[in-house]
Amino acid sequence: MTEAATGHGHTPGTPCWASLMVRDLARTRDFYHALFGWEFRTGPQPLGPYVRAVLGGREVAGLGEMARGRDFRSAWIPYLAGDDADGTAALIRDCGGTVAVGPLDADSAGRMAVAADPSCATFGVWQAGTHPGMGAGEAGAPGTPVWFELTTREAAPAAKFYSAVFGFDTAETGREDPEEGDLLVLRLRSRPVASVRGVGSALPRGQMPQWETCFAVTDPDAAAHRAAELGGRVVREPRDLPYGRRATVVDPEGARFSVIRRVGGAR
Repeated sequence: MTEAATGHGHTPGTPCWASLMVRDLARTRDFYHALFGWEFRTGPQPLGPYVRAVLGGREVAGLGEMARGRDFRSAWIPYLAGDDADGTAALIRDCGGTVAVGPLDADSAGRMAVAADPSCATFGVWQAGTHPGMGAGEAGAPGTPVWFELTTREAAPAAKFYSAVFGFDTAETGREDPEEGDLLVLRLRSRPVASVRGVGSALPRGQMPQWETCFAVTDPDAAAHRAAELGGRVVREPRDLPYGRRATVVDPEGARFSVIRRVGGAR
């Protein structure tokens, strides 16, 4: 693993932000405040109430509240940097994906779109205005996003889609764990920025492919236990992998994410 972002001048395709839409924003804020120490400040409201998580004075992620009557599954999604949100949205459609929201302006902060790849995994596109997204100062600090991974049935077709839209190169790393499927790493200018894991029939029937955000912590075991205490649930117990120790949990609204302590030399 490597940092999810390298600075405020994000290369198009770089994951530059993580965002979560929920039904109960107040409860969700309490959960992540207790788990990661996040504070919050008001963000742009193009889709309803929205706050930015702040850690050490830096904005690291976003939380929004769904409009009443909407019943979408809560999920963390990555926003990938783009210098032309409208052009990227058109390319997404040309490559077999769909654009569900936008492109639209988020006040002066930037221009955004929410899309899905051909397997229906959701992601965002962010064209920065006054808000560039995560910067180098945040990357790797406890409580910040450090990696994004797509779990889908077949890794190769998904990687082909994202490469066509964002210009990624891919590298196959094989299986870190025989139970976790094949892994392709998405790279920009030879730098790893995200991964695609193909798990085949191990993806439960009725469960859609989805992106997962990994947050840095100093102690994944304690973080997973704390998440369960706060009303979440551990779905994958802490385990050691070549790039660090990782646990996977869901928050009280069912949004899945991982907590990880990375080791030196992580991809």
